[in-house]
Amino acid sequence: MAVSVTFVGCGDAFGSGGRFNTCIMVEDGGLRFTIDFGASSMVALNKLEIAPNSIDAVLLTHLHGDHFGGLPFLLLDAMLGARRETPLTIAGPKGVEARVDQAMEALFPGSGVMQPKFPLIYVELEIGRDNEVLDLTVTPFAAKHTPQTNPTALRVGVGDKIVTYSGDGEFTPDLCAASQGADLFIAECYFHDTPVKGHMSHIDIRNHGEDFGAKRMVLTHLGPAMLAVRDEVAEECAEDGLVIQL
Repeated sequence: MAVSVTFVGCGDAFGSGGRFNTCIMVEDGGLRFTIDFGASSMVALNKLEIAPNSIDAVLLTHLHGDHFGGLPFLLLDAMLGARRETPLTIAGPKGVEARVDQAMEALFPGSGVMQPKFPLIYVELEIGRDNEVLDLTVTPFAAKHTPQTNPTALRVGVGDKIVTYSGDGEFTPDLCAASQGADLFIAECYFHDTPVKGHMSHIDIRNHGEDFGAKRMVLTHLGPAMLAVRDEVAEECAEDGLVIQL
């Protein structure tokens, strides 16, 4: 059975171009998970008529709001609106459970007294080794981004396919290790011709594209300068709602 990848949201932190924050949904048979769940993800899911309760797991690359800030809304809806009954697994970098709890209390003060009536499982992903999450093999690689977010790139084995997402971060050789042989490499490309600390630009893509060694590469998290030239660059660029079959 084919693995399906849907870009529920592919935008930057600021909604450039009217795009939603990062939320990449992957499906394999009866398993559905997202890589990241940015602040606008509930809106984006509803726009695509995807039931949030149908998501079995959320894998997080790092703990910036445009990559995990939608989780308080997902959890509150699961407890109060959608009345979720099925288990939900949230897997992410060190400190993920505490950071989600803090975000819940900041956005919905008093919500900490609520207890989900569905199994809610947190998994801290260990960098540099294969982590088993449901039927997935998740391998985090260290990323060069804001240190306080515990940033990673994620290589995910789903069925007989490999999907890698760079997360946010500068180019490092670890990205090439994460993407080697992947069926799909989703690469952040925030800037065009301006190298900026903490992110990749199209300069990095041009200089290292062949080094990534993936079967297919899609650029995401485009900032204004990249959006202005996305029809001119050689590489495939994501759009909200794009669906890829692997």
